[in-house]
Amino acid sequence: MRTNRILVRGGGDLASGVIHRLYRCGYRVLILESAAPSAIRREVSFCEAVYEGESFVEGVLCRKISSLAECEKVWQEGEIPLLADETGACIKEFAPNAVIDAILAKKNLGTTKAMAPLTIALGPGFAAGYDVDFVIETMRGHDLGKIIEDGEALPNTGTPGLIAGVGKERVIHSPEEGVILNKAKIADFVEKGQVIATVEDVPVFASLTGILRGIIRDGYKVHKGMKIADIDPRKEEKENCYTISDKARCIAGSVVEILLSRGILPL
Repeated sequence: MRTNRILVRGGGDLASGVIHRLYRCGYRVLILESAAPSAIRREVSFCEAVYEGESFVEGVLCRKISSLAECEKVWQEGEIPLLADETGACIKEFAPNAVIDAILAKKNLGTTKAMAPLTIALGPGFAAGYDVDFVIETMRGHDLGKIIEDGEALPNTGTPGLIAGVGKERVIHSPEEGVILNKAKIADFVEKGQVIATVEDVPVFASLTGILRGIIRDGYKVHKGMKIADIDPRKEEKENCYTISDKARCIAGSVVEILLSRGILPL
């Protein structure tokens, strides 16, 4: 039996890598997002459709909708619908064949096995076989993309994976609570110590020299310590700002493997 209605909770960069793969495979995907998503890698995050009405990621268009009734028309247009529904209130009515929690909140924000015949969660905060059917490892390293049928993903260390030998230094956190005003944009080359934004007049400095791989949306209200930017030290990798990461592609492959193995097939 061909069943292909997939609901993905979350539309950030890792979620979007999974969504993009599902779309390319022929699945009908609906994205659920919050009313004010806080993606950093906005050029490769479908959740930007919440603000702009639509979002392109590697040639695939996501369109914001206001009700489930619009899904069919968007699918027929060859696009991906996105609905602002943080709590998942529409899931029962949508009746998906699978629910994928790709919020990456490092904790379970309400996804349960009762939501669909098959449930998958990305990263820590879920127990496979209890909260959801499967968990996929999101920690960079040997087990990235591992499918877990019993147990949990590795706990969040708070330290980002290495890029060109650089780890925690490449991620920038807000020095203050308040509204961020960006002084630099994604894909800009920045120098260590350069002011890339301000939060309530407090300067945000580039932590190292490289390409600004991601920065939270201008005008977003942030809290102190919140992740707000990401710098890639490899200045020759500017194009990476506009493409899905290797990490997201790896995780996407594991999601498709689970769906196929459970008989949830594309059209």
